[in-house]
Parts: sequence; structure tokens; C-alpha cells
Amino acid sequence: MKARGSYAKGVAKRDEILQTALDVIAQNGYRKTSIRDLAAAVGLSQTGLLHYFGTKEELFAAVLRKRDEIDGGGFLVIDDANEVSFPDRDESDLGDVIEVISRVVKHNAEVPGLVQLYAQFSTEAAESGHPAQAYFQKRYEAFRSAVAGAIRAKQEAKELPASLDADLSATLLAAAIDGLQTQWMLDDSIDMVANVQYLWERLTAA
Repeated sequence: MKARGSYAKGVAKRDEILQTALDVIAQNGYRKTSIRDLAAAVGLSQTGLLHYFGTKEELFAAVLRKRDEIDGGGFLVIDDANEVSFPDRDESDLGDVIEVISRVVKHNAEVPGLVQLYAQFSTEAAESGHPAQAYFQKRYEAFRSAVAGAIRAKQEAKELPASLDADLSATLLAAAIDGLQTQWMLDDSIDMVANVQYLWERLTAA
């Protein structure tokens, strides 16, 4: 019973760290957030903090997963084992595709520090062995699969033109979202939602 209680406390502390990290990074940005800052915010030493994650990179990869879980608009979630789930919907049932995506993009504009973390890690994750590599691979794969599946469902319902290539459209949307986030970080006057919606309108025009 004691071991079980210790495990539960460890899980709770890990969750507290991730929740706190989300708030601190969203406010201060990835570059201005140190392990020392996060440790102090949850009453731990730097060594004590990393005990729950192993390395700084693994900590920030876990932060990204937590962001998807509670702060990413509920589009998709990837757990510690890199298993994908779609809260309140399945992969082929995304309703109005662009409405769901626009809601997530709009929310991202409210948490610039987390967008900065995502952009930085998505680049670094291209390195073999990076702790976030599997997360990003699964995330892109799941996004493309879900959006392409939703497009095909709408095509079958005669709501989108049959000539639209579902897989290419999903890939272009993923690229546009990430590219717009990079531009927006340099110039926050860019309306990411309007640009994504414009691209969707052009892609789906009969």
C-alpha cells in the first residue's frame, strides 16, 4: 500500500510540474524559461525536478503532450507511449474540418510561449534520438490521417468536390499551420486563422 501511495504521489507531482510548466512557458516563452525557474515554481531542486523526467528535453517533450491534452483545443492527444487518441471524436469524424482546425489555431495565438516551444522542438526533433522525435512523427501522421479521413467523408457526402486530393490537402494544411506560426512569432499582426481559412477555401473550391 505504501508503494502504491508513493506512486500516486509521484504521478500527482509529475502532473503538477507539467501544469505549472505550461503556465510559465506560455507566459515567459521557451527561451526565457529555465529548469531552475520551473523547479522553484513547484518547490523542488533542479535535480528533484529532473528525477520525474530524466532530461530537460524529455521534460519539454512531456510539456508538449500535456499541451495537447488540456491546452490544444482537444484536436488530438499523444500519450507517453506515443499512442494517439481524439478526444470526444474518432479519427474519421472531425465535423467541419476547418472549424476544428481554426479553433486550435486561434487558441495557439493566445499562448505564444508554447508556440515557441513547439516550433523549436519540431526543428530539433529532426535529429535522430531526440526525445520528441516520435511525438512529432506520430502527431503529423495522426493530423494528416484525421484531416484526410474527414475530407473523404465529406466527399462521400457530396459536401466537397471529388477532385480534391485528401492526402495532399491534409499535408498542405499541416505545413501552412506550422509555417504561419513561425511568421506570426516574427510578426503578430498576421492573422493565422484568416490565412488557414483562405487556403481551405481555395483548396475546396469546386
